[in-house]
Amino acid sequence: MVALGVLAGLSVLSLLTYGYLAWDSLGLGPAGTGTGGTQLGEEPAAGGHHQPGSRPHIVFILADDQGFRDVGYHGSEIRTPTLDKLAAEGVKLENYYVQPMCTPSRSQFITGKYQIHTGLQHSIIRPTQPNCLPLDNVTLPQKLKEVGYSTHMVGKWHLGFYRRECMPTQRGFDTFFGSLLGSGDYYTHFKCDSPGICGYDLYENDNAAWDHDNGIYSTQMYTQKVQQILASHNPRKPIFLYIAYQAVHSPLQAPGKYFEHYRSINNINRRRYAAMLACLDEAINNVTLALKKYGYYENSIIVYSSDNGGQPMAGGSNWPLRGSKGTYWEGGIRAVGFVHSPLLKNKGSVCKELVHITDWFPTLITLAEGQIDEDIQLDGYDIWETISEGRRSPRVDILHNIDPIYTKAKNGSWAAGYGIWNTAIQSAIRVNHWKLLTGNPGYSDWVPPQAFSNAGPNRWHNERVSWSAGKTVWLFNITADPYERVDLSAKYPDVVKQLLRRLSQFNKTAVPVRYPPKDPRSNPKLNGGVWGPWFKEDEKKKKSDKSKGANKQKKNKNKKKAN
Repeated sequence: MVALGVLAGLSVLSLLTYGYLAWDSLGLGPAGTGTGGTQLGEEPAAGGHHQPGSRPHIVFILADDQGFRDVGYHGSEIRTPTLDKLAAEGVKLENYYVQPMCTPSRSQFITGKYQIHTGLQHSIIRPTQPNCLPLDNVTLPQKLKEVGYSTHMVGKWHLGFYRRECMPTQRGFDTFFGSLLGSGDYYTHFKCDSPGICGYDLYENDNAAWDHDNGIYSTQMYTQKVQQILASHNPRKPIFLYIAYQAVHSPLQAPGKYFEHYRSINNINRRRYAAMLACLDEAINNVTLALKKYGYYENSIIVYSSDNGGQPMAGGSNWPLRGSKGTYWEGGIRAVGFVHSPLLKNKGSVCKELVHITDWFPTLITLAEGQIDEDIQLDGYDIWETISEGRRSPRVDILHNIDPIYTKAKNGSWAAGYGIWNTAIQSAIRVNHWKLLTGNPGYSDWVPPQAFSNAGPNRWHNERVSWSAGKTVWLFNITADPYERVDLSAKYPDVVKQLLRRLSQFNKTAVPVRYPPKDPRSNPKLNGGVWGPWFKEDEKKKKSDKSKGANKQKKNKNKKKAN
């Protein structure tokens, strides 16, 4: 108890220092009973939602692999004046969660559904996989188009492209300019998936954008495209802009002028990363200036989010959180996020309520006065009043994920999961203050800023925990212990059981994992040197028609023989 008291004291100190967490998430009732979203048949509170006929412009900016610490207002040595100013004048989301990797976060943003409900619960969509966000999922831009929005996407897609029907222009976007894959060269837009399997990856709508291959750095090129879209659109008509920058994902490349302030950073990866982030910050300033210049700003909502935690080996920092991109520790899933808008009621505030990336789907559709079909089983909540007015969040839990095909933990078992859950399976869940992890949670170090002081991330500086052999269940009180330093699973077995039961309930609703093997037809050499759709539906039909014809002929022959 003394130890816990000390921990609580330290935690309160850390909470005061960083201003991070939800004080009042204690005692929240079952999901949906909070006052966050408007209930069916209830009038939105005055000022909470929009006046008819003045649908807001929605600008959603998604950064790639930005670490939790890698923004000025989280104490970074990297300067981000634009992000700091926009966040300070808006609402900072300081209890905000995403997924630990690219495809999962993007799929959850665009559908409002957990990965277990789209089949994308394992890893990412690889360039050579015949896989994409399942076509039966309604997307955010489709719903916004229904109510008259013009919808434009600029940047990284990463939700699959093996069939033409998977492309952004077929999933609700009027226009698309960007890349289909998860990463690539910032200047040449080439990507090699493996030796010899290389291709060009810059698209305008459904075709390779060779005309735009002018060696312009992608962060600047995408910003120019956004400026063009805003200049040519009528600001009296609502627009949805989804800007998914490639930065600050590897490869670590940036124009020379952005290195000026960061010569003192010895670690080359951190220095390059700092330059990339400085360029991104300037780009977001230019987007904001364009919104003002062309008459959108006063009726706009700007949402900024990272898609997952930073990757320390590629320059990113999540300190003081634990772990990194690709893990279910807080460093992989707790993100930089804020909302900036003249339409916010409580400007200049901090939201410590629980918010998840699936919440943008219902929140933005409701703001746009769109309809959410009753038969769509959403995992997101409308959290506008939580953000704008400081109300309680309707969300009390987050399924971080259940990945049934991730490498099983050797010592996991049903017995370790009290017969409720097989702890060999990688999973993580948050309910109120409690977070439970099972299976193999991934890289678990804390990587402090001084780890970046030398030529490479110096492992001597990392804080490591050697787990007692055979550990496959962890329990943390994230509100008291946001840095996941005190495992409470042995102390509170009843809480562990409750969370395992909740995992088990979620698992009953899961759809099968979609993670097909490579398809050799995906090779860009077979597609004019371009990464793009390779799966032809017509070929399949022709083949099946031929085989049907052949079968008929065979049957007729057999009949003749029989006669």
